[in-house]
Formats: sequence, structure tokens, C-alpha cells
Amino acid sequence: MIDLTLLGCGGGMPMPNRHLSSLFINIKGRKILIDVGEGTQVAIRKNKLGFKDIDIILITHAHGDHIVGLPGLLSTIGNSGRENTLIIIGPVGIIDVIKGLSVLFKYLPYELKIIENPRKLEFIFNRDLIELSSNDKCDFILDTEELDHSAPCLGYSLYFKRRRKFNLEKAIEMNVPKELWSKLQKEEMVEFNGVVYDSSMVLGDERRGIKLSYITDTRPIDKIIELIKSSDLFICEGTYGSDDDINKAIKNKHMIFREAATLADLGKVNELLLTHFSPAMNEPKDFIENAKSIFENTIIGEDGMIKALKFIN
Repeated sequence: MIDLTLLGCGGGMPMPNRHLSSLFINIKGRKILIDVGEGTQVAIRKNKLGFKDIDIILITHAHGDHIVGLPGLLSTIGNSGRENTLIIIGPVGIIDVIKGLSVLFKYLPYELKIIENPRKLEFIFNRDLIELSSNDKCDFILDTEELDHSAPCLGYSLYFKRRRKFNLEKAIEMNVPKELWSKLQKEEMVEFNGVVYDSSMVLGDERRGIKLSYITDTRPIDKIIELIKSSDLFICEGTYGSDDDINKAIKNKHMIFREAATLADLGKVNELLLTHFSPAMNEPKDFIENAKSIFENTIIGEDGMIKALKFIN
């Protein structure tokens, strides 16, 4: 199961009733954060999520409402006693941006690994942290796509793989010693009495994992459709709710609700969650039908919203 907390759903500037857009992902006790605008630390504290175990920070782009909170957060993580490497991923230019911000966090007790504009990365849950996978085995796959905004911007999809079930009949048929069954569920190969046993000898067929996609800030472009395809949850910006704001959306390179819903429909996702609302939009729910008329399974994001994505079967 993957636990999600929408830390905030605002765009542009934090409001008294709305934190800036940010998503907190908890998977097997490890944590991934998407975007760190001003006030993100407050939202993390408010939702009692903790700082020390954040292993990956994904930055969509370097506008203030998505990254200004990063220096303070990195310092707080250091103060929490973290020593393991923390990975930061972002669009073209993210290395220079973080280098500039580093004057505010010169001394950290852990290493930063900054990855700029990757296309695809594979990760493994290794011991007590998330690391880049160095072999064919991985626990989740990160895909990205460059978006159409006024600054270099990345959209993200995360596919969390599901471990294959132990197959008793197969293990017996393959004459795998019982004392190796549990080991082969965790390891690729085990040597025993001069014989090498492979995990495929005790595991069943591949099972579908969970796909989560996150898109903000951008105009709706065709390559988003492939990135989000078949997502269990598609989190997308809905900066403007009214159809009448289409010219603003085009000018500022954002989306209206109807455009986000069209992407969800074309991408055949299971559920659409709208976020990144303009400060001028007091009640996003007033415009929900503009999205639902295109894609019925649409919900409006709210600060502190919690969702659990469960593996099926």
C-alpha cells in the first residue's frame, strides 16, 4: 500500500487557507516528496509526517512556489540526524539552482545527489533507504517528461512494482530445498550444496503494481498522455476552474479544469485529483462539473487530503 498526503493544493503564493502544492509519498516507511514551496515544512509538521526519512525530493521546476522551501527543509532534515544520501531530481538547470540556494545550507551532515533532467530511473528499497538500482532488480520506476511551461519543467510518473507471490507447487516441482524458500523470495540467486537456485524457481507470475502521475505546471501537450497512461491516480494542475479563463491559462502556460480532465480521459487513468489552484479561485469545487463532464472520476484536492493506493489482487 502507498500512503499519500496532499500537503497543499495552492499555486502562486501560499494563502491563509491553502498551502502551496506539494505531495508526500510514504511507501514501506520510506518517503518521497514532490515540490517544496514556501511553507512546506509547516504542512509536513501539521500532518505529523516527519523529516528524517525523506529519501527523494522531486522538483517539477524552479519557480518559487515549488522550490523556495527547499533550503529550510534540507537544514531541518540535517537537524533530524540524517546521515544517508538524499536524492534530488529536477529539470534542466536544477544543479545550478541548488548550488545557488546552497549558501543557505552550507553544512549538511549528509550528501546530496542531484540528478538533472533524467528520462528514466530505477530505484530499489535497500536496507533503510531508497537507492538507485545497480542491477535488473528494482522496486519502483520513475519516468519523466519535459512539459510546456515558462521555465524548464518536468512531469513525473512513478510505477511501484509488486513482488511476485511465492508459488508452493512450483518450488516443490523444481526441487528447491525448503530452507531456501524464504531466501529466494528476497534474493535473486542462492547457492546451496554446490547448486545455484534462482528466485524464478519459487515465484509466480508478475503482478501489476501501482502507477502514480504528477503534472504541474504546463499547458496540455500530447506527450503527457503517454506518461500518465493507465495511472491509478493522476494528480494534475487545475490552476483555473472556469472555461472563461482559457486565455489566462494559455498566456501563463497553465490549464483549466476541462483540459486536465481531457488528459485524464485520453490517458485512461483511474482517478484524477486536481490541485495547484490560483489564489483568485476561492472555491475550486464550484467548477468541478467542468472536469466531471469530461472525466467523471475527478476529485478536488484539499490541504491535508490523505489517500491510500492499494495493490489489487
